[in-house]
Amino acid sequence: MRRIFIFGLGYTASRIATALEAVGWEVISTGRNGTLAFDDSGAVRLALADADQVLSSVPPGGEGIDPVLASYGADLGGKGLIYLSSTGVYGDCGGAWVDESAPTGTGRRTARAEADAAWLERGARVLRLPGIYGPGRSALERVESGTAHRIDLPDQVFSRVHVDDIVSAAVLALAVPGGAYNVADDLPCSQNAVIEEACRLLRLEPPPLLSLDQAGLSPQARAFYAENRRVSNRKARRELGWKPRYPSYREGLAALFAAR
Repeated sequence: MRRIFIFGLGYTASRIATALEAVGWEVISTGRNGTLAFDDSGAVRLALADADQVLSSVPPGGEGIDPVLASYGADLGGKGLIYLSSTGVYGDCGGAWVDESAPTGTGRRTARAEADAAWLERGARVLRLPGIYGPGRSALERVESGTAHRIDLPDQVFSRVHVDDIVSAAVLALAVPGGAYNVADDLPCSQNAVIEEACRLLRLEPPPLLSLDQAGLSPQARAFYAENRRVSNRKARRELGWKPRYPSYREGLAALFAAR
């Protein structure tokens, strides 16, 4: 039986685990819903010894240290590795298209860029992910809860990806060599367009258009609007044979709305 060890069984990784179990993989994991505690080093190392593949969705710590590599890096030799990274490693690109050849480490997520590079050095398949949405975590919920914003930044665009499209990319990545792969949908657009589509589906009025100062965003949320880029998925399509089931937010939100 094929075995995979997953560090960080959260929202996305738990769905990857479910998909792999459905096709015969044994999954052992750490995280909120995992089978082992991250700090139970004896049990973790024993499980790692029997694993064919290792996937990590654990972000770097506050000091920029990758917890998995720091604690278990010596136990990863000979394993197939997958690391869930972020397209935030590209920083602000002024709205331009970026692919995997673009420089990294210039944005607000320098710790993530360092972890990204460290996993690449180990031969990992590094999946760089933009904003993730899916069941229970989408613009639909933000609109209904009154936490959705429309910000008056006409030239601002973002990329995003449905969680199930990450799952399909991760499964395909198990069969390819190491390298970085952007996993994003086909239609980068403004956050306002996504919120307006969610309002249309819910038959609700869109929230007012506000400036960044008027919106009263947290520093973390405000920093989100400090970067502007379009993320190309051509390499993932070409080398993984991946194709998004939800090529834009329209199909993704429509499916989430229909499933309610």
